[in-house]
Amino acid sequence: MVKLEAITFDLDDTLWDNGGVMQRTETGHYAWLDEALADWLAAHDEAHDKEARPTDERGRFAERFPLEAFTNRRLHLAGEHPLRRGDFTWLRRRALAELLGEYGLAAEHAEHWAMQAMERFMALRHEVTPHAEVEVLLETLGTRYKLASITNGNVDVTRLALGRHFPVIIAAGELLAPKPDARPFLAALARLGAVPSRALHVGDSWADDALPARRLGMQAAWIGPDDRSLPPGIHRLDHVRELPELITWLVRRR
Repeated sequence: MVKLEAITFDLDDTLWDNGGVMQRTETGHYAWLDEALADWLAAHDEAHDKEARPTDERGRFAERFPLEAFTNRRLHLAGEHPLRRGDFTWLRRRALAELLGEYGLAAEHAEHWAMQAMERFMALRHEVTPHAEVEVLLETLGTRYKLASITNGNVDVTRLALGRHFPVIIAAGELLAPKPDARPFLAALARLGAVPSRALHVGDSWADDALPARRLGMQAAWIGPDDRSLPPGIHRLDHVRELPELITWLVRRR
């Protein structure tokens, strides 16, 4: 029998499907930047600012730097700044500012448009649709267990309705300790006042969720795609909706 006091949750691809969200967000904010920047340059006073030379001479931003170039720049920055590799908001903003500078904008304008693009990115990033079962699931579990979220992503769960269910929220990338680092798990447990042996972590990543949680002595619910052999303490789910059944089995088994 497992004595459970706390449950920690990954967010992306655990409480909602994130693939479509990221595709819309990635293409949407970049297209917005390309259009807004072109409009700004066209309206800018060429007599007072050399940045505003005609778009046909400069070329559109997304033509000079297609989305693939933005992705590659982020990867390059992550390699140059390994401590920041999980701070996706910082990497994105820094990559945009660098590309905008290379496009010909002065530093202050490059920073301005990088910030504007990231505001658009974050607005789109939070247009998520949790699985239908999640609201009732968290509501019910929250009456019996201490709950926390631990994510490597840059979703601010307090901007979502379901954020109210998490008294403890850990943004691991912003802590410069992304999963599978043990520190975000330990930080969540410390703030919850729970020990690993009485906690369960729920997530979709074998490497970033299941294995590090189990190494700490937590139980792990892995929402995984296959039927690989599982070590003791890691339990496979097809969907987060199956979590209550697993918890019932954990607390009753002998």
